[in-house]
Amino acid sequence: MTARVLVVDDILANVKLLEARLAAEYFEVVTALNGPDALEICARGRVDIVLLDVMMPGMDGFEVCRRLKLNPRTLHLPVIMVTALDQVSDRIQGLEAGADDFLTKPVDDIALITRVRNFARLKLMTDEMRMRASTGEQMGLVDPIQEFGHDSGEGGRVLIVDDNPRAAQRIVETLGRQHTVVVDTDPRSLPDRLAAVPAYDLMVLTLDLETVDGLRLCSQVRAIEKTRHLPIVLLVDPGSEARLLRGLDLGVNDYLIRPIERQELMARVRTQVRRKRYSDFLRHRLEERVEAAVTDPLTGLHNRRYMENHLRTLVEESLHRGRNLSLMVADIDHFKLVNDNHGHDAGDAVLREFSARLKRNTRGMDLTCRMGGEEFVVIMPDTDLSRACQVAERLRASTAAEPFMAGRSGPALTITASVGVAALEMADDTAEAIFKRADQALYSAKRDGRNRVAADAA
Repeated sequence: MTARVLVVDDILANVKLLEARLAAEYFEVVTALNGPDALEICARGRVDIVLLDVMMPGMDGFEVCRRLKLNPRTLHLPVIMVTALDQVSDRIQGLEAGADDFLTKPVDDIALITRVRNFARLKLMTDEMRMRASTGEQMGLVDPIQEFGHDSGEGGRVLIVDDNPRAAQRIVETLGRQHTVVVDTDPRSLPDRLAAVPAYDLMVLTLDLETVDGLRLCSQVRAIEKTRHLPIVLLVDPGSEARLLRGLDLGVNDYLIRPIERQELMARVRTQVRRKRYSDFLRHRLEERVEAAVTDPLTGLHNRRYMENHLRTLVEESLHRGRNLSLMVADIDHFKLVNDNHGHDAGDAVLREFSARLKRNTRGMDLTCRMGGEEFVVIMPDTDLSRACQVAERLRASTAAEPFMAGRSGPALTITASVGVAALEMADDTAEAIFKRADQALYSAKRDGRNRVAADAA
């Protein structure tokens, strides 16, 4: 995986060294020798990761990072601070400024490449979700980051995984001030339990567990659908750096080397919780947009686009498995008169009520759709033509049996519907052929007097 990396350092030799290391791994490298130039490059939006030196004259790395994280358009940029400072207070200052990680000079090649790759994956995923979740930026509307707003990263639901109860309790005492903390001291059966408990915002996992392989546990967590996107912070003993790098390759999000400094732990946990909430927000927005794209807003039924794609899939599956499949097309009789005589609000009320009766007279496994106007489609898996005609007749009778209210204060209207039915009958049948037969049957029902059901066999 490649990415465009901005290297920021006031010492040209350091810039050239990092540039050479990254270029050897096929990363595209952009450089800046001071903070203002770095901010300008990031503002242009063509950077995926920032490698930022701390000690620079004028505007230091902490201030550059703080400004990047305060700007909604660069807030999502991963920032790795490269520093000769090894004091815990310096790391905490960087984390409070919004830094995503640290590399200490002299920079280890393996740690450098692994971290950059890890953040490249994160940036790619976030950008993809942002792009799909909203076209607001292109339209000049609110960016998803601005809509999400500021999040403190506190109040998260954190899972501590450690088979040493005393070590786990020390973590609880630190994080319990700001988060709801759950401890699991039996990691052997943890994957089975994860699917049955409420979702977590973060998992803090001891790498060197006594009862199981911590790396294997990371792999299992990533393989579970419910926890695939769960951030993982590893707690690592000195001397386990090689296993840590393997963990980062498996998708671990962050780590701390023991002995753990409490303020740094709290800062890193807040960062991960905040990032998880933003990812969940984007994912939820995406799901909403996808739902809106395939749903008719008036009736809440699926729309024609979804119906056509789903029908093709069901036809292929039914042919492959030798199962029945039927389809009916229903049309409200003389619907134009409802709009002409009582107004479009009354027409909308009729469409909504017809949709409700349609759903009441079909099964949960049946797909009900509004094709457009007053025409509706029901796809019925595992249903032969005879049974489909019975369902269609039940819908027709239900429509005619009770009047439709044209809004809260509108008149009661007598409404009828005509229905055409067809079924999957031949080995070379297609979705288009079945729909065409059902549509022809509907036309026959209309032609023969309306308020009736007609079937069109192949």
